[in-house]
Amino acid sequence: MIDPTDSRLLAAVQADAQITAQALGELLNLSASQAARRRARLEAEGVITGYAARLAPSKLGLTVQAFVQVQMAAHSPEAARDFLRLIATLPEVVACWTLTGEADYLLRVWCADLPALNDLIHHRLLPNPAVARVQSQIVLAQPKPDAGLPA
Repeated sequence: MIDPTDSRLLAAVQADAQITAQALGELLNLSASQAARRRARLEAEGVITGYAARLAPSKLGLTVQAFVQVQMAAHSPEAARDFLRLIATLPEVVACWTLTGEADYLLRVWCADLPALNDLIHHRLLPNPAVARVQSQIVLAQPKPDAGLPA
């Protein structure tokens, strides 16, 4: 069970994964050792699943973010496995979701430029026999950056 102190701890580690036990304890009005034990318990219970660095796409030469909807040609387990194997090989695809509705998958992609996005769609996604149709939306701006989960 997540109590209010756990919720505050989760918000704090989502905002700064490198927060020290001392700083976490001060924020939660706990000793550093109590804060560290709570954090360790939440990790052991699988509530905290890992830590990651957030990178600046522009500093890596990535200027185009897009969402790509993929409609499958066939809905067999083999077609899905084939498609997901392909997606696993594409570093531009940073997230993939299965959906209800017209599209079967939604891909979040980062590319260097529009020709790179075009190459991804026309030379790597569409040639896959499992793929029937692809529709993309290019992100113009992201007024709200990726945020942590509500705790």
